Amino acid sequence: RKVMNKALHSMGEYTMLMMKSITVPDRWSMFFKQLIKEIYKLGVDSLWIVIIISIFIGTVIAIQISLNISSPLIPKFTIGYTTREIILLEFSSSIMALILAGKVGSNIASEIGTMRVTEQIDAMEIMGVNSANFLILPKMVGLMIFIPVLVIFSMFTGICGGIFASYNSTTGMTPASFEYGLQFYFTEFYIWYSIIKSVVYAFIISSIASYFGYNVKGGALEVGKASTNAVVMSSIMILLADVILTQLMLT
Repeated sequence: RKVMNKALHSMGEYTMLMMKSITVPDRWSMFFKQLIKEIYKLGVDSLWIVIIISIFIGTVIAIQISLNISSPLIPKFTIGYTTREIILLEFSSSIMALILAGKVGSNIASEIGTMRVTEQIDAMEIMGVNSANFLILPKMVGLMIFIPVLVIFSMFTGICGGIFASYNSTTGMTPASFEYGLQFYFTEFYIWYSIIKSVVYAFIISSIASYFGYNVKGGALEVGKASTNAVVMSSIMILLADVILTQLMLT
């Protein structure tokens, strides 16, 4: 019962914070200035980690599939086809979002949490500024705008990793058969499906991390706890959203 009450209380707090955040900004010039800063900090700075992880995962997926498809009855182009489906459908959106929840989520929660414990947010409120709107909205919009770019980079570099594996294969996988598999029964909708999912995940990561950071009480120790809770909660909600969106969009 106590856990249920706590969950409902947190849910109510989260909803009220989102209602406070998602309002028309008082000064658009300030909002756009913050937005550009957040796009660069949360999005552009995450590009290198997305590219590195995608290349390695794409390579590993292709190698593992080629090792497991040893039957002569299964054509070799299946390796390219399966690698493409895994990267487009699940890896570049969901797994990438879980990685970004760790990097971006902890960044947002600790930044807003530090502002809360150093009383900068209280000072804003005293000056009559809507602190939730000023701090949270640019982060949410910035990440939601830039995450499709990260997803497309992830897809491209993941598939490049698979092609690289086909050139260095010892299991009979050839670049020609891999490339044929990449083109075999290609469904354009899967790319849009991944992008739509990623935008939802961007909202989940930024809003949950902002909620935990904004409601920090105490000192530096609590900021650390809030940062950890934000990553854990974002990851759980991403996986839940993944199940719901897959059911809605693909079945």
